Amino acid sequence: MRNLYSGFVSRLFLGGSMLLALTYDMNVSCAAPSEPAAASPAFTSKDKTVLKARRLMDEGRFADAEKTLRDKVGKSPAGDVEARTQLLEIIRRTRLEYSMTLDALLRKVQADIPNTTAKDLDQWISEAKIRERRIDGQRFFFSGEPKNIYLFSSTAKARLHKAGKGKKASKWKLTDHMQAVVDEAEKTGQVEVIPVKHRFTHKLTIDPNLPQIKPGSVVRVWLPYPQEYRQQSDVKLLSASPTPKLIAPSAQEGNPVTGAPQRTIYFEKVVTNTAEALVFQEEVEFISHAYYPKLDPAAVKPLPADWKGAYLGERPPHIVFAPEIKKQVAAIVGKETNPLEKARKIFRWVSASIPWNSEDEYCIIPSFALKGFNARRGDCGVQNTVFVTMCRIVGVPARWQSGYETKPVKDDWGMHDWAEIYIAPWGWLPADASYGVKPSNDPRIADFYCGHQDSYRFIVNLDWGRELVPPKQSMRSEPADFQRGEVEVDGKNLYFDSWHTKTDVIREPVTPSL
Repeated sequence: MRNLYSGFVSRLFLGGSMLLALTYDMNVSCAAPSEPAAASPAFTSKDKTVLKARRLMDEGRFADAEKTLRDKVGKSPAGDVEARTQLLEIIRRTRLEYSMTLDALLRKVQADIPNTTAKDLDQWISEAKIRERRIDGQRFFFSGEPKNIYLFSSTAKARLHKAGKGKKASKWKLTDHMQAVVDEAEKTGQVEVIPVKHRFTHKLTIDPNLPQIKPGSVVRVWLPYPQEYRQQSDVKLLSASPTPKLIAPSAQEGNPVTGAPQRTIYFEKVVTNTAEALVFQEEVEFISHAYYPKLDPAAVKPLPADWKGAYLGERPPHIVFAPEIKKQVAAIVGKETNPLEKARKIFRWVSASIPWNSEDEYCIIPSFALKGFNARRGDCGVQNTVFVTMCRIVGVPARWQSGYETKPVKDDWGMHDWAEIYIAPWGWLPADASYGVKPSNDPRIADFYCGHQDSYRFIVNLDWGRELVPPKQSMRSEPADFQRGEVEVDGKNLYFDSWHTKTDVIREPVTPSL
């Protein structure tokens, strides 16, 4: 089914005053019986040419995969032309992600740790088991390295600290904030506590002199915009440049969510001078509370009678009930029947078994759940997709949520993904398996992030892979998540390698003493 927004009126407010009212006729895809894939059809297509090209990629034969696809694109209308075309783009994006040679990696490590030798690096690569790919006979490493070397090689980490390049401890402690949340919630009986006002500035800059952009080109840009959702409220647009065309409606709760589950502010610009960079910027304000309901396994109730299986099924390719995952989750949960306790057991396992690593761009990952489970590593989105998948397997409804973490710590905030689980009678509860179990003898702190949330979040998405408002015509740079933005030029996507973003956030406690 489709939820129709006909003649939707979006009012943009700048600094509390209405700037303009814009009417936009649109059909927003909302409540489909099956959830959208949140991935390119290149990863779900059964087209023989696509499957052959993917096998060639797995073998490292990228040039052969490209030739196979190009020979068929546009020449075999009976095939899946969209999947073939998008797989060509995925190959290009994969080459960008894996473009670092061994010599280049050594130079990057030496910039952090002087006197590193080639032998040292070989040892650290082996210890860390970092990702690399053989592409057309050459060895390439993940472009995000050496981040994972420093995470997973104890020898490299020790040398990094000795060189004075290790991460500095912050005076602000997350556990102190968590304790304040617990204390305030228990003292007042309130579920939403310790509000923090956020002023969030996000700027997207498109590089000048791009061959895709010509005089008269129409550039369309979508930037992230705060949801009005439970503990996040009082959303205001303070400024925007150029004048935006539309703010998407806030998501509306349901099974599934309607409205705009991936909320955006939308811009259009006609290019006059291709030698100038194009800049799109927003400044928004909102208040985020910590969310701390008092959870008691004895108070858990069955799902509503009209639940109808929402958020309990597979969602290929990212949420799949593979036999090895089902076997593992059965061992984790055992004979437990209480939904809250099931979720806690899974949360603890993911926290202990799938550590965070710097991850590939999501658009080139065939399956988040399989990647995280099999590699036993993943970033926040991959970790939480494993959590969501396992919860669904054992009958606990679970879904994606994402945006930004906004902790007042230098270099420890930015884009972030987490999850929600549905446990009656409380409804949807936040769960962040990436933050995981905290080292504390107090279970209220240790398991805080399984059912509770801190005050430092910016919620943009209540789902993944949902249609943007207005709809994008081309392949997205990020088919699942939405945090940096999306760009389209004359109906064609402009990928991350042609633009960049800068984000700043100012946080002000609404009650300074807390």
